[in-house]
Amino acid sequence: MEKILGTCFLSVIPMRAQASHKAEMISQLLFGETFEILEKQDEWVYIKNTYDDYMGWVEEKQIIYIKALEPETEKVTSAFGVSVVKQDTDNKSILPLGATLPFSENNGLKIGDIPYDTADTNDVVEPQSTAFREEVLRVAKQFIDVPYLWGGRTHFGIDCSGFSQIVYKVFGIKIKRDAWQQAEEGKLVAFLSEAQTGDLAFFDNEEGRITHVGIMINNSLIIHASGRVKIDLIDDYGIFSSDLKQYSHKLRIIKRFI
Repeated sequence: MEKILGTCFLSVIPMRAQASHKAEMISQLLFGETFEILEKQDEWVYIKNTYDDYMGWVEEKQIIYIKALEPETEKVTSAFGVSVVKQDTDNKSILPLGATLPFSENNGLKIGDIPYDTADTNDVVEPQSTAFREEVLRVAKQFIDVPYLWGGRTHFGIDCSGFSQIVYKVFGIKIKRDAWQQAEEGKLVAFLSEAQTGDLAFFDNEEGRITHVGIMINNSLIIHASGRVKIDLIDDYGIFSSDLKQYSHKLRIIKRFI
């Protein structure tokens, strides 16, 4: 059976646990991200995100159908607020950091069959993992004081694993959506003292389940989303919260992805 495909043509749309506006938001789709449609229920479609295989319900009105995943040059926005304008209109979309921009060979930007223009070329990059160690903190620190939002992946609200995933996306490093999924990937770093800039640290709860992730700044500082995106101290026990003046998360493992 031929796959039914779609793409997100709005800046950001919610993915929900059930086919209802009242249902829990479990993630978000960003502009230009593509997906496979697995099921349809009234005005809702159940989709699998091409980027990370994450599945959830989105409203059919907020997507467009596409014929194929064209082998184009995918670039991403490396800063919040890049604007694109639908050609022959004044319709402008302000994009989140990490939005996907598919360019054809003649450098034309299209979402499905809709052509767009973008003027913010300095903040549109072709993902390069070779720049990761030098640039990851510059990208991550753009999220400082962004509020925590369950299922969020943007500057208007982001969760811990959405934060790590979107920062990594800028550099072309694909990781899964949830913290426990990300913890199953990468190469184990044996000791905190060996942690490098950009490594991911994972934290568990009393039942031993991975529930939190953050990006290592060095082997004593971490940037993570907890209440808001912020920088805290980390040691062999875990994160010492600057807000609470106590430990907030218990360290489980550290993983390296590049």
